[in-house]
Amino acid sequence: MKKKASSPPKATPSKNGKLYEHLTKTITDYILGRNYIPMKESTLFETLRIPKNQQATCKKIITDLLVSDVITVNKKLLHPPLKQRETMTGTIHLHPKGFGFVEPDDSVTFPQDVFIPKHLIANAVDGDKVEVAINSAQRSEKGPDGKVVHILERGRTHVSGIILKIDPSGQMIVHVPLLGSTKPVLIPAGSKKPKKKKNQVGDRITVKILDWSPKNSMILGEITEYLGHISDPSCDTIAAIKEYGLPEEFPEDAIEEAKSFGSRIKPSDLAKRIDLTETTCFTIDPETAKDFDDALSISKDPQGNYHLAVHIADVAHYIPDDSALDKLASFRCNSTYLPDKCIPMLPEELSNHLCSLKPKVTRLTVSVFMHFDSKGTLKSHTIARTYIKSAKRFTYEEAMAVIEGKEKSPFSNDIHLMVELCHLLRAKRSARGSIDFSLPDTVIELNKEGEPTGIRVVPYDLSHQLVEEFMLKANEIVAVHLELENKPLLFRIHEKPSEENSLDFFALARSLGFPLPASPTTKDIQNLFDEAKKTPFGQQLSVGFIRMMKMAYYSPNNVGHYGLALEHYCHFTSPIRRYTDIIIQRLLFDEQKEVEYLDKIANNCSSQERVSMKAENSLKQLKKLRLLQKYYNEDPSRKYQVAITRIKPYGISFEIPSLLLEGFLHISELENDYFIYDGQRNILTGKHTGIIHKVGQPLEVVLESVDFILLESKWQLAGTKKREKRSR
Repeated sequence: MKKKASSPPKATPSKNGKLYEHLTKTITDYILGRNYIPMKESTLFETLRIPKNQQATCKKIITDLLVSDVITVNKKLLHPPLKQRETMTGTIHLHPKGFGFVEPDDSVTFPQDVFIPKHLIANAVDGDKVEVAINSAQRSEKGPDGKVVHILERGRTHVSGIILKIDPSGQMIVHVPLLGSTKPVLIPAGSKKPKKKKNQVGDRITVKILDWSPKNSMILGEITEYLGHISDPSCDTIAAIKEYGLPEEFPEDAIEEAKSFGSRIKPSDLAKRIDLTETTCFTIDPETAKDFDDALSISKDPQGNYHLAVHIADVAHYIPDDSALDKLASFRCNSTYLPDKCIPMLPEELSNHLCSLKPKVTRLTVSVFMHFDSKGTLKSHTIARTYIKSAKRFTYEEAMAVIEGKEKSPFSNDIHLMVELCHLLRAKRSARGSIDFSLPDTVIELNKEGEPTGIRVVPYDLSHQLVEEFMLKANEIVAVHLELENKPLLFRIHEKPSEENSLDFFALARSLGFPLPASPTTKDIQNLFDEAKKTPFGQQLSVGFIRMMKMAYYSPNNVGHYGLALEHYCHFTSPIRRYTDIIIQRLLFDEQKEVEYLDKIANNCSSQERVSMKAENSLKQLKKLRLLQKYYNEDPSRKYQVAITRIKPYGISFEIPSLLLEGFLHISELENDYFIYDGQRNILTGKHTGIIHKVGQPLEVVLESVDFILLESKWQLAGTKKREKRSR
């Protein structure tokens, strides 16, 4: 039989061949093109309709392009080179867990923060100005992902920390909370130190950074200030102030400017203002408040219409654009409220005196007059510069006593009218889809030494609700008013949560036994909270929902406010403690000169708000841990009733309701079993015992230890013995 001739092997085009050149140009032009989305090699061939007999050549081309750095690969996806990717600049804010978000300098081109995974932070630290390459392959509902490629400017030269370790040579390792546990600072042996007998582990210090160092080596510094020891609670507040760079001292020129206004209103200040000193109005504030931004007045006509006025301190009158006080306020952006100290935005000559709407004294105000029908529908409004004389300073507790009929007051009728209107406005807010948590507040009670003595729960009662409802309405009306007049403004915006976070929250609610439809509306969610309030899970669901949501922020570009279900919203009602509210007052009366810089003001105020929030939360966390240690010292076997809030493959999180403090148990610290994670059902199941742990499940736990340096607590299940480590 004649042997069949074998077919000749297929020729691979040489690099100099026309086909190779043509395919190289096709692939390169497409990957480097503006609209390219990173994809796998097979998807690329399919998209470009590469014939099968040419795909071997294309694979060779892609290999050559990778070797010559014309393109790059990440997770099997083909990317343009870093220099070809979209880049932006901004300020990075780091989370304690290591990841971060970059707040864009140009919020018009980049309206969303860019998420930076932990391994792509490079050597950036909180507050640095950075350049970021945006990874177009990772865009999602959460926003774009990116990578820090350059550190343009360090956010600070000094940091505060706690000495974690001292070796025999005198070399020290310092834990800096702002940098996280993965970026300790090294103080070399023999470096100069402030006057102190001897450093010890637990010393709280300020460190000057000498060398931020390459990516994988340790940051170098020297001690410049000794703040106290971590065991001393009286140092907590000053340490937090240093740690977060909160400015305490006011510049001399700003103080002189504040003093120049005197202590009384001048007759010339009253010109072109409406006299409301004969109108009955009063303030309702926390018992500890010193600055009173807002006062209320109300009446009801024979037809049943409500006439509400919200009177806001006219701080802009005292802080003209580009003055020394303006520069101060634009730098501080807001007041910071720590458990035992307020760091005000403005000198007390203004914040606690001339601007504060104290009773029985004349004060300059901006008033929003609102007219509602008998069903609470807004019919008209006016905004004017006025002056008032508050008749009474109510605390929330005093106002609530009047509402409940426990106390008599000459203002009882006014307060009961406010309650009527409050109910109508809340009903309308609920109907449009605004979510109402009605969460109580917690106040950490401290003694003179800064030691926590307990936690006081402040209920979110009707006295709080009516004030909040009227402030929300005033803020909304001012935003709509400015928009209708085609004036620029700083919106307070709140984006819709991501689908992934929403699904996680819905799963949590269902696991706790609350039925929800497949695609819940905001009305369904509000019904959920109304039902949850009657159960032990109300607080847990509210906290879970807050975690699900994105942070609100300021922007001259409006995207609405998801949480309040409003298209237009701004901050106007707290100008003593928020710079944005001063800007809004100026915009109302055409006194803001440089409106083109509103995006920069928005970014600064959003950024500083986050810093203040971190400082407040960090200090509260430390005080709660000190209280926990106090309870442990009194009774080491004390049991805590908790509920599981989250299930992860590696363990469970739970919340201690009495402290509103979260704890964690690793799976190795659960019952003596091997636990298997079921992601679909979100449970952990013991392989041998069949024990199941799920969200909402009650547990009894016992405290093992508290770490004030790392702000951590260690727990074990009540009734279980500490397991010995086993060799594998």
